[in-house]
Amino acid sequence: MTEAIVVERDGDIVTWTLNRPETRNVISEPDMIEAFEAAIADVNRDVTVRAVVLTAAGPSFSSGGNVKHMRDREGMFGGSPVELRGGYRHGIQRIPRALYHCEAPVIAAVNGPAIGAGCDLALMCDMRIAATTATFAESFVKLGIIPGDGGAWFLPRAVGLARAAEMAFTGDAIDAATALEWGLVSRVVEPDELVPTARALAERVAVNPPQALRMTKKLLREGQHQSLESLLELSASMQALAHHTQDHQEAVAAMLERRPPRFTGA
Repeated sequence: MTEAIVVERDGDIVTWTLNRPETRNVISEPDMIEAFEAAIADVNRDVTVRAVVLTAAGPSFSSGGNVKHMRDREGMFGGSPVELRGGYRHGIQRIPRALYHCEAPVIAAVNGPAIGAGCDLALMCDMRIAATTATFAESFVKLGIIPGDGGAWFLPRAVGLARAAEMAFTGDAIDAATALEWGLVSRVVEPDELVPTARALAERVAVNPPQALRMTKKLLREGQHQSLESLLELSASMQALAHHTQDHQEAVAAMLERRPPRFTGA
């Protein structure tokens, strides 16, 4: 069987490509879940990775959960209510937990339909770029189920509560232009420009010191639920660490000497 996620590295940037086009890149299978955890663990261990691009093989970004398995009550969709709860908690919910704690910035390059948990997968990333062929649907209600993978947490943070409610209560898809208008994505490009555009954004991120990038991402995450006082305290502690990195000294020296900096992650 082919790899569930193809991992490629070019310099300081890693690209993850969902590699199950025959299933429209469903993400509810154990091998896909394990592949996400492994890829994220590798990035977290390697501070020299400064940015990640997540995209997909084939015409779809991700169709989310395996609907055939839902029909047949197989895999994580089988068993009693107690077993099903465990199937979600120890199955697909491992992906949002892992991605939330990915230390490097992640850019979703959404090449096609992102449906259900596939839509939520894009929302789990820090930044999103869409091809004109992309669509987004929080479509769980169409199957008589609810967002079981954290969509009710991620979606309102991306588009606001009213628009999140519209997407979740209707289950209807929105096109890439609407996603841009609503702030779900930051830009829309032609399909052949998608990965180069995501790569260009990743390069703009990757020119910066990796330790500062990772601490900044942590602060943005914590700022979503901490009080201002708590975040200021955490910021002060992280800033003390940042000031003592070699990359900070290099950044200051390069600015004063009017030359490009050379960051090492130290």
